[in-house]
Amino acid sequence: MQKMLTIISNVLRGSASRNGAQVVSEAASMVASSRSYADFTPEASFDIKKVDLYRLEEGPPLTATLTREEGLKYYRTMQTIRRMELKADQLYKQKIIRGFCHLYDGQEACAVGIEGGITLSDHLITAYRAHGYTLTRGGTVREIMAELTGRRGGIAKGKGGSMHMYTKNFYGGNGIVGAQVPLGAGVALACKYLGNDQLCVSLYGDGAANQGQIFETYNMSSLWKLPIIFICENNQYGMGTSVERSSASTEYYKRGDYIPGLRVDGMDVLCVREATKFAADHCRSGKGPILMELQTYRYHGHSMSDPGVSYRTREEIQEVRSKSDPISMLKDRMLSNNMASIEELKEIDIAVRKEIEDAAQFATTDPEPPLDDLCSHIFANDQPFEVRGATPWTKLTSTS
Repeated sequence: MQKMLTIISNVLRGSASRNGAQVVSEAASMVASSRSYADFTPEASFDIKKVDLYRLEEGPPLTATLTREEGLKYYRTMQTIRRMELKADQLYKQKIIRGFCHLYDGQEACAVGIEGGITLSDHLITAYRAHGYTLTRGGTVREIMAELTGRRGGIAKGKGGSMHMYTKNFYGGNGIVGAQVPLGAGVALACKYLGNDQLCVSLYGDGAANQGQIFETYNMSSLWKLPIIFICENNQYGMGTSVERSSASTEYYKRGDYIPGLRVDGMDVLCVREATKFAADHCRSGKGPILMELQTYRYHGHSMSDPGVSYRTREEIQEVRSKSDPISMLKDRMLSNNMASIEELKEIDIAVRKEIEDAAQFATTDPEPPLDDLCSHIFANDQPFEVRGATPWTKLTSTS
């Protein structure tokens, strides 16, 4: 308190040539900047929404503990995903990004919460709405944006685009609806075979939930007790079709039949994290697969070719934004429990915007991959070999 009074006194002494509003503003700014980390609450517990259970006696806890460090990390990551997707929207409309592009804004709590409940040595595979997971799995904004624009510095060297991005222990980004789910089971089989105490998270959307290959995968995974977490990101619409119009049963967490399931608030990063920890413990204890349904919402349309308002109203989207936005929810928790200041979060916002702008600048100036690279990276650790081009007399070289 004495330190605060001294700061205000010093400002007032030099206030003769300035109006009252300027003085108050400067005083408030100096007081805020003088706060040390010791002024903030280092850790707090929060009540979270009860998870719906299927074939389980007990589920995740009803409270979640959040440290200040975790909160700031989650906030920054979710803001980065949000701003990155908004920038992608802008570049797409400028025709700098072309082709398929499925944005993730609104669903940030899913990617960040899942990552908070597993480790980077675990494995993850998802569908084509993959930008957020590419970031949480270790990719950089710069690499992701450059991949979106098809540049050499992209995370897949400009060859994958929006739907095909990869990092260590992250297997994409897959364009065929539902096809990543059996691939995820194959990764989980490898984990069990190697006995490395790792697991695989296999994600799909409500639009893919009626695919036959998913049910075949449930069966194999249950028979073999594979360490796999099936996660249905239910964002309420498969392309432009609501879940009520596409599915006779919308309780996706019960679809595993003999596989236990959880239905989770996918807009709350802490809810997702605690449920993922619970599911990971289930898998690691040798009990086999488990199914999670994350109830979430996408703000954009299905893809950039979908305006997103022909099958739902703008008022519906705005209501979700105002009542359930994952970033606002975390921000309010941290501010109301003195875990961060408004100024500190604004500084993060500014830093994120700058990172996005720098990445976009790189993504629009980095050169495209040369034609000579077209056939490279077909195989890993193989000797260079010749590949026939579009005509018999056109030859290209493939290198690993």
